[in-house]
Amino acid sequence: MNTVLKHYPAMKESGVPWLGEVPEYWGVKPNRALFEEVKDQGHPDEPMLSVTISRGVISQDDLLADTSKKDSSNLDKTKYKLVQPGDIAYNKMRAWQGAVGSSKLRGIISPAYIVQRPRSGVQAEYMHYLMRTPAFAKEAERWSYGITSDMWSLRPEHFKMIYSCCPPISEQTAIVRYLEYMDRRIQRYIRAKQKLIKLLEEQKQAIIHRAVTRGLDPAVPLKPSGVEWLGDIPAHWEVVRLKEASTPIEQGWSPQCDAQPTADNEWGVLKVGCVNGDAFDSSQNKKLPTSLEPVPNLQVRNGDILVSRANTRDLLGLAALAVNPREKLMLCDKLFRFRVKPGRVDPRFLVYTMRQRTSRAQIETSTNGASDSMQNIGQAVVRNLLLALPSLDEQLKIVKSLESQTHTCASSIAQTQREITLLREYSTRLIADVVTGKLDVREAATNLPDDAEDEELVEEISEREGSDQILEDLESEPTEEVEV
Repeated sequence: MNTVLKHYPAMKESGVPWLGEVPEYWGVKPNRALFEEVKDQGHPDEPMLSVTISRGVISQDDLLADTSKKDSSNLDKTKYKLVQPGDIAYNKMRAWQGAVGSSKLRGIISPAYIVQRPRSGVQAEYMHYLMRTPAFAKEAERWSYGITSDMWSLRPEHFKMIYSCCPPISEQTAIVRYLEYMDRRIQRYIRAKQKLIKLLEEQKQAIIHRAVTRGLDPAVPLKPSGVEWLGDIPAHWEVVRLKEASTPIEQGWSPQCDAQPTADNEWGVLKVGCVNGDAFDSSQNKKLPTSLEPVPNLQVRNGDILVSRANTRDLLGLAALAVNPREKLMLCDKLFRFRVKPGRVDPRFLVYTMRQRTSRAQIETSTNGASDSMQNIGQAVVRNLLLALPSLDEQLKIVKSLESQTHTCASSIAQTQREITLLREYSTRLIADVVTGKLDVREAATNLPDDAEDEELVEEISEREGSDQILEDLESEPTEEVEV
């Protein structure tokens, strides 16, 4: 598809700061003129729905399958609200974060949530795109009330006072068709990038596994380790338990924190995601409320090794080394912490060893939990991990070699992750420009292939070429016309 999106020929001031200018003939109306609140209760046997920030309205079964959350709904669901296909539902406590969307499903939601039914001339899917833009989220935040961010609420009477743009219904349909088409393409490019990351990760892990279980000399004599999942190891290496090479394990604290990261010089609590990547990520934290006193002894310091004790099965037990972490970040309850014994183990070598597949196999056979979405391990599992250790001098040589060998893989992974981020930013910006009338997609929507032709076309497109073109568009200077 090679269509130029142009601006509308005539624009007008909407009089609404979050919308800015809109096409001259578009309507701009308060939501009370576009929606009717619905409180249809008494359907306890209907399936449960959830309103999420990332995906809009989905079935609760899908939500629980993909996250560690548990069903917290009441046993008595007679007061739960019915949502019909085409309704807009939002979580009034999280609307300012994007928890709003149109429903394609019939089901019930919490009585604390709000259901709005579009009036004649309003297409739910168009409003879905409009209300999931960052600009609308900021407007929802402006109209929300509460003592703290965790208590902000967008009440129905204030939702009705927000002004939204409303193009003719035929144009709403064209906009939705175009955005759904672009979303399918972009999501396909993202999946291709994610597959590439997976392959690069596998290559990197193979390099690490070889180095930390066999060393750098391919001709080194081997001996049985005596441990089934370790297999043979270099004859001069020894097998030890982690507790023999580390300090005692500590566990953190998980108070109720604010739903935003800390600012400079503020106390915060690390999230378990701080160890998910190749390196410790201090940005994964939540702000400690000023009403709570920090625990300085739990502050993470340079040289600490952190291990996740509760997470999904594939992320459980991941380790990361804290290298010059920022101050005032405390260990959370879902993380273990320890340090290596000086002169026995290099902390970088230990983290490499703990993240490779023989250690992962030991951890995964010792987990417990109600579902794969939330597994746990005890301190004893970490303390008793069996490790193959060379001398400290050889450990340092292996670490130096690994840092060199894995650099290319790590750089490629980082670049591909950046491309995924840019693709998502492109999608967000494109949606915002289209639904608020900054770009005209009427001609482009008319020329789109039908669903069957689109599937064939997508199969033929090179994912890299397609995503690279979008990345090129995104990184280029803004112009009066946008080619897609």
